Amino acid sequence: MTVNAKSSASAGNTWRDLPAAQQPEYPDAEALRDVIADLESYPPLVFAGECDQLRARLASVAKGEAFLLQGGDCAEAFDGVSADHIRNKLKTLLQMGAVLTYAASVPVVKVGRIAGQYSKPRSKGTETRDGVTLPTYRGDSVNGFDFNEKARIPDPERLKRMYNASASTLNLVRAFTTGGYADLRQVHAWNQDFVKSSPSGQRYEQLAREIDNALNFMRACGTDPEEFKTVEFYASHEALLLDYESALTRVDSRTGKLYDVSGHMVWIGERTRQLDGAHIEFASKIRNPIGIKLGPTTTAEDALQYIERLDPDREPGRLTFIVRMGADKVRDKLPELVEKVTASGATVAWVTDPMHGNTFEAASGHKTRRFDDVLDEVKGFFEVHKGLGTHPGGIHVELTGDDVTECVGGGDEIFVDDLHQRYETACDPRLNRSQSLDLAFLVAEMYRDQ
Repeated sequence: MTVNAKSSASAGNTWRDLPAAQQPEYPDAEALRDVIADLESYPPLVFAGECDQLRARLASVAKGEAFLLQGGDCAEAFDGVSADHIRNKLKTLLQMGAVLTYAASVPVVKVGRIAGQYSKPRSKGTETRDGVTLPTYRGDSVNGFDFNEKARIPDPERLKRMYNASASTLNLVRAFTTGGYADLRQVHAWNQDFVKSSPSGQRYEQLAREIDNALNFMRACGTDPEEFKTVEFYASHEALLLDYESALTRVDSRTGKLYDVSGHMVWIGERTRQLDGAHIEFASKIRNPIGIKLGPTTTAEDALQYIERLDPDREPGRLTFIVRMGADKVRDKLPELVEKVTASGATVAWVTDPMHGNTFEAASGHKTRRFDDVLDEVKGFFEVHKGLGTHPGGIHVELTGDDVTECVGGGDEIFVDDLHQRYETACDPRLNRSQSLDLAFLVAEMYRDQ
């Protein structure tokens, strides 16, 4: 249970005394204050006990006893809150999870980039087209995608729309995951259909057949566990807009601890992980599981200082390092980080984000990623951990359940000239359903080889 008083968030507001990167410049400070006051009175989107449960699951990941599958949209959109869109995304993650669970023979912790991923950090504060300069699109929680002055002015009312969209999304996710849609036998049937129709399906046929035989054996034994019928699924997003995150920070009445009840897990991005900055300060005050994106400039000393700030009690499950080095750097940059963190005695979860370090611009102007680069970074991540005898804890990917054409390659190959056909992302390119399932089967093979 959480205390829903406005004063409950005040203890988590120490970040306001520090520089906060990537925050919108709202033209009306009083309107922002009014929105924050409203949000502080809203009910929690998730409960502290659920956050504690996820922290326990991530402790298993950190100890090498489970694997994390974290995925979803680069940036959610308000007009994407539909049953079809959410179901397709959830269906893809459940399919990936079923493959990884069987192949790895460990539980797979399923966490969506969902119900809160409406904000994006950007490399530039403005965008210029045809001599017109306007504020950069920072996600539906801040401003509009259309390139005109009215749309691009940051509007604090959008923070309330983010809350409502997140609540609607979580309602649908909970209904799908507990109402029979996530039944393992149904999920496996979807994977069988994928294997049959995928151009690379023959490669996966043996694994699919093994899962089928295991399920048939259990059915013949009269085993029908309740765990097959529902699934644990958690929500996460980047804790970027600190006004929003603080407004949804509550004191848990059981423990007196602060929780950010906007999502079960939040992470700090590559552009906001300054040790003396507001985002790290905010994260240090809340009890949620915390992730930090670590790019190629991260030093071992940085990693150790993040542990000191965010996990001083060395609690497994508290801290997840999400590594986004790029396929060409991961084998060189990651080993020292893993070695020195392991030597420090900290038990963190190591997860690969093979998306953000592998983006390039096609001749057509589309931002895209090569599936082979994504796969190579995952391979490098596994190789490093195998060489050091440590646990490759999971993958963090930007994906959609829709048949978009945003990343090139994959078994059902998309070419650069195809990008325009269904390029629907507002920010970064995502793997489509087929590419996501290709990745899951290939990661399953890597895990078996560990």
